[in-house]
Amino acid sequence: MSKVVTGRMTHQHEGELVVFHIGMQINRWWRPDLWMPAFFAMPRMLRELSADPDSGMLGYQLLLGAGGPYVVEYWSSIDKLYAYASNSSQEHRPAWTAFNRAARKAPGSVGVWHETFVVERAESMYVSTKPIGLAKATELIEVGHRHDRAKARMADGRTDQGN
Repeated sequence: MSKVVTGRMTHQHEGELVVFHIGMQINRWWRPDLWMPAFFAMPRMLRELSADPDSGMLGYQLLLGAGGPYVVEYWSSIDKLYAYASNSSQEHRPAWTAFNRAARKAPGSVGVWHETFVVERAESMYVSTKPIGLAKATELIEVGHRHDRAKARMADGRTDQGN
């Protein structure tokens, strides 16, 4: 289990960064026959991606929203995200096909959504937290003196250790 990292920390990452949000909206809780297969498919996908260092997924965070569960994923490239989504020999494509088949049985019972962001620059701050978000998916570093303010971190698009 992760320990709390005291002090003012931020993340550092070189190269392309993609943030992908994907979630499920359960509109009819009394129809677990329709939403549970999608619910249980996500952990299989996350295990598969986490086990493959070449997958492109840097890390993820599981969350619970008002309509149901969702995941924030961090990827090293948009091409790797798309390659995973379309690969029929991996977990996603069969799960997506099964979801569409089930959704046609009772339209509106369960929904899925996603948002994809190719990030040019990102700013983060973590004060006395366990590694989370970008810092957990990339590299956690101490906030340097020159980057004490969010505006400075965003302006550089990177952080500067110790300065």
